Amino acid sequence: MLSLRLQKAAELVDRNDTVLDVGTDHGYLPIYLKKNNLCKEVYASDISINALNSAIDNIKKSGLVIKTYVSDGLKSVDEYFDTLVICGMGCHTILGILDSDKRPDKLIIESNNDLELLRRSVIKLGYKIDKEVSLLDHKKYYDIIKFIKGKNKLSDMEYKYGISNNKDYYKYLYDKTLEIYNLSNNKKLLKDIEYLKNKSI
Repeated sequence: MLSLRLQKAAELVDRNDTVLDVGTDHGYLPIYLKKNNLCKEVYASDISINALNSAIDNIKKSGLVIKTYVSDGLKSVDEYFDTLVICGMGCHTILGILDSDKRPDKLIIESNNDLELLRRSVIKLGYKIDKEVSLLDHKKYYDIIKFIKGKNKLSDMEYKYGISNNKDYYKYLYDKTLEIYNLSNNKKLLKDIEYLKNKSI
């Protein structure tokens, strides 16, 4: 069964697009997209054959035809794709993958860390945030961002905390930041606390 995190990533895919899922792991996302006709075509890749074997097995079991690639990022992928999906990796690994002339106009990214760096870096590459979804899945918050070609004007707080509409997520960040402030008495956090409080109302 597809996790809520990957379901939300799938919802950000445009139906007429061809999708590449990098670091596909078990191949659950490409299988879900193809089975539900949520995109025009989908490809799956991972960094080694050992990493890709689980996806290949699951694709076979599903009865679907999905082309797979052993590839370090986008290097060995020779198909055209409109949308690149990268979920469940660290920010620096993601930015390394995006350092490619094969980078498409649409990116759907869920990073495990350094979300502010991710937002700033991808926007510097000529993208804007089209949609940002924050959700709780198995007691952990995930932030999934869809970037498209264009320009965003974000405040420092928006770069830091995103532009999700999930008030529960901002309440979680507020409580976490307030706890850090109470332990450290770092006055620099007061602006963050006020901002997060307002976002959580």
